[in-house]
Amino acid sequence: MKLARLGPVGEERPVLIDGGRTYDLSGLTADLDGAFLAGGGLGAVRAARDAGQLPELESVGAQRFGAPIARPSAVVCVGMNYAAHAAESGSEPPETPILFLKTPNTVVGPEDAVTIPPGSERTDWEVELGVVIGSRAAYLDSPADSMAHVAGFVLGNDVSERQYQLVDSGGQWSKGKCAPGFNPVGPWLVTPDEVDHTALRLRSWVNGEPRQDSTTADLIFGVEFLVWHISRYLTLEPGDLIMTGTPQGVALSGKFPYLRAGDVVELEIEGLGRQRQEFVAY
Repeated sequence: MKLARLGPVGEERPVLIDGGRTYDLSGLTADLDGAFLAGGGLGAVRAARDAGQLPELESVGAQRFGAPIARPSAVVCVGMNYAAHAAESGSEPPETPILFLKTPNTVVGPEDAVTIPPGSERTDWEVELGVVIGSRAAYLDSPADSMAHVAGFVLGNDVSERQYQLVDSGGQWSKGKCAPGFNPVGPWLVTPDEVDHTALRLRSWVNGEPRQDSTTADLIFGVEFLVWHISRYLTLEPGDLIMTGTPQGVALSGKFPYLRAGDVVELEIEGLGRQRQEFVAY
């Protein structure tokens, strides 16, 4: 299933997108959030769809897509999780996952404008596979237990300010990751039965020029391992978001300029949709 949230900021309506049609979910839930997922919401949507009980919405093409999961309680990110990206960052591939956090207010819609922080000269893009948690995950016994706790997958842009992340950080990457709007997500939440998350093509462009082009088959630490590993250190709640890392082809490599006001970033993961953000001055 593909679930989304349509409408202006703060007024998004939960919907199901199926077979080119859009169905209203507001009779089942007020929003696509942790409470919806924890309460068996995906099963309720599937049952209502199969029974033909969901009202169809007409003329939704021009509506804004919000992030397909409403304000998560936590956004847990994985750094340098593709070997080639670690190399372009000047580092060896990590032997254990590198974790950092983004604040929930970084999560915005897939086509919302992104504000470059005042004085920033090193704002960067990062196409990433995101994992949405469907049920609480704490101290899982093994990676084999992980997928039972996954609601679905999303496309995300882990926007970064490299000066803040790597120079001003004091070793804490989150300084360069948490400006408001620094995590566009969506357009859809796609349930695991719809995609093979182990072999998804990821791409990004800046002003129409190709930047990143890789596949999730190149992840150093895969989804199942990450959910298990993270659960050993913190409790993942329904609706939480894990960003799994970005492949090579970012500005940090030195091959491309950093973003400036007026630049347009586009990102795509097969099966998970496409994003477009204009970067604007503060």
